[in-house]
Amino acid sequence: MNILITGGAGFVGSSLAISLKQTYPAYRVLALDNLKRRGSELNLKRLKEAGVEFHHGDIRNKEDFDSLPAVDAVIEASAEPSVLAGLDGTPDYLINTNLVGTINCLNYSLKHKANFIFLSTSRVYPIRTIETLNFEEEATRFVLSERQPVAGVSARGIAEDFPLTGARSLYGTTKLASELIIQEYNEFYGLKTVIDRFGVITGPWQMGKVDQGVMVLWIAKHFFRQELGYFGYGGTGKQIRDMLHVADLFRLVDWQLHHIEEVNGEIFNAGGGWDSSASLQELTEICREVTGNTIPIRSVPETRTADIRLYVTDNTKVTSLTGWAPQIGIRQIVEEIAVWLKENEQELAPILK
Repeated sequence: MNILITGGAGFVGSSLAISLKQTYPAYRVLALDNLKRRGSELNLKRLKEAGVEFHHGDIRNKEDFDSLPAVDAVIEASAEPSVLAGLDGTPDYLINTNLVGTINCLNYSLKHKANFIFLSTSRVYPIRTIETLNFEEEATRFVLSERQPVAGVSARGIAEDFPLTGARSLYGTTKLASELIIQEYNEFYGLKTVIDRFGVITGPWQMGKVDQGVMVLWIAKHFFRQELGYFGYGGTGKQIRDMLHVADLFRLVDWQLHHIEEVNGEIFNAGGGWDSSASLQELTEICREVTGNTIPIRSVPETRTADIRLYVTDNTKVTSLTGWAPQIGIRQIVEEIAVWLKENEQELAPILK
């Protein structure tokens, strides 16, 4: 199989490319990336050592696809991933990358009749609706109540039929718009597609920032003994997310690549679920135990723009149709990232410190 991964030098893209090449040495794996995100250049050596072909290009430019060979499958992992992108200025780069870029990827896939796997996001769900969900406050976290005012949510988490009406951030909107275009290509051009709405993805080699990659950011701040803050919702750190290790993400994408007929046209929510969820308060304690460092944490009661109190993925549909379920829990994730930080401290300090 010949596979193109867009955003192939990013955290998720490079992880997928390397894992595919290691699992299937005979496959030809190509990684396309514009290297805009700081830290992505560190993955070039890893890609080369794994036998992945790197192509420097930008999905915004349809001409950059002309020099690429025909492939059997495209994994669209490129994106401007910040939920705050476009809110402090022009949204041009965000829209051109996350929407126009996806259309260029679709046309390339259509040209070569290549199957198409789209890495979307849980941020397609509207912020205001999530913020009005019924919840309970426990000692260290908020939890979803069983009875809810809307469909698609229960104590298990948020499912695919959660309402889509409302604002969700410019980032989430570009991803949802891409999903709609993909469904049109599937229906009217016969392109085989699958859409995965992932929650918080994490693992070694993620260059964590406040607005994207919070898990790595949290661990790195403990590792480098720097300050953090509990922002919003009273400043207690009880807001909760489920975390998906990139290796678990690879297991799902790998299955979909080789069973596309069984999931053609489907949309899945995929995340760590309740078993791999943590509040900031709980994550702080695990980081303290793993790193041995206790750091100052400010309490800021005011809630920030585009933040949400809680999001946990209901994996019922994806598990039922594919048999996939996440296997790596929070503590193992923290331990792996801490080891990665220690082993690559000199390279990572200028980026994460």
